[in-house]
Amino acid sequence: MVAGARRRALRDGDRQIDTAHLLHSLLESDPEARAVFGDGPQIARLLGYLVQRSIGYGLRWQGSVEDSGAIPVIPAAEGWSPLAAGALEYACERAELRDDDLAGGIDLLAALVADPEARAVEVLHRAGIESPEVLVWIESRPGEYVTGGEPGC
Repeated sequence: MVAGARRRALRDGDRQIDTAHLLHSLLESDPEARAVFGDGPQIARLLGYLVQRSIGYGLRWQGSVEDSGAIPVIPAAEGWSPLAAGALEYACERAELRDDDLAGGIDLLAALVADPEARAVEVLHRAGIESPEVLVWIESRPGEYVTGGEPGC
């Protein structure tokens, strides 16, 4: 999944992998994360926005760093936007809360939508999906996934 996000960032001419790159790669590589959005027009619209980022509205993101200031910058995350690096860290923390060694796609999805300033959240919003709805769906799956802490803890 990370390799796919890296390829997208390079292809788009971005200096850093951001949360929208991670979301795109996650939806293409993880059927469970993709299932959150169903099989209908909602997922098609979402993937359409993600594909168009290099030719449309995403061009304004080029040359800028994705950082809402809500989480601490992780200096060791070269090549990652601060929000993307924080999302990866938060996904791992979610897995640890479940006593799991590896974060799953749902952990990463929850982390990507945790910060309302994330590019992934902007893409979801443009596709008509509100990030709180995604979190409600994840949290409604009792016993499978846990939430807790703040992104970047």
